[in-house]
Amino acid sequence: MHIEPGLVDGAKIVLSYATAAAAGGTALYHITKATRQSGLASVAARAVIATVGVFIFFELLPHFAVGVSEVHFILGSTLFLILGAGPAAIGLAAGLLIQGLFFSPFDLPQYGMNLTTLLVPLFALHAVAKRVIAPGTAYVDLEYRQVLALSAVYQGGVVTWVAFWAVYGAGFSAESLAAIATFGAAYMVVVLIEPIADLAVLGLAKALKGQGSPFVTPRLYAA
Repeated sequence: MHIEPGLVDGAKIVLSYATAAAAGGTALYHITKATRQSGLASVAARAVIATVGVFIFFELLPHFAVGVSEVHFILGSTLFLILGAGPAAIGLAAGLLIQGLFFSPFDLPQYGMNLTTLLVPLFALHAVAKRVIAPGTAYVDLEYRQVLALSAVYQGGVVTWVAFWAVYGAGFSAESLAAIATFGAAYMVVVLIEPIADLAVLGLAKALKGQGSPFVTPRLYAA
């Protein structure tokens, strides 16, 4: 998905197991919280929707190799705003695993790194959302500047983790740093597109008036 095979190998790859375990533990916290709030059936339904969405992001939307990795249109803030942190985390983990098992088996050794790269920015996004979204504001009422901030946090987090793994594996060579810079610059295209996608999806959700639906996070309609 993001980390190229062979970039981090040998004993160094052990670190990815630790970071993935920490990310998985945090995901479990958010899943448990969502289950208590909405029930297991709602969380499971939203997790399935998130998994399908992530699969589409990985396999069907355009993606291209740039610098140290690939640029994907992974709409992390969209998943978060519509489905919530817990289901979004399940979708990212499951979608990534499905891709590795059935479409890109050469990516499986990098699963821990890729999982960390996708989930930690999601949890950072959740933390920032508490600061940029007033407690009395439903997600369907967000403004462009707010969704732009959320998108920048998520996509910036992805770029930061890719850069970390690249430097961790290949060191601070001029070639490595140039490739990281090229990748980061290309990934900012997603930051320009994601807020528009967020507002479009939130606008559709507002028009549908689906308050109380088990297929979306309660915060989408209710503050």
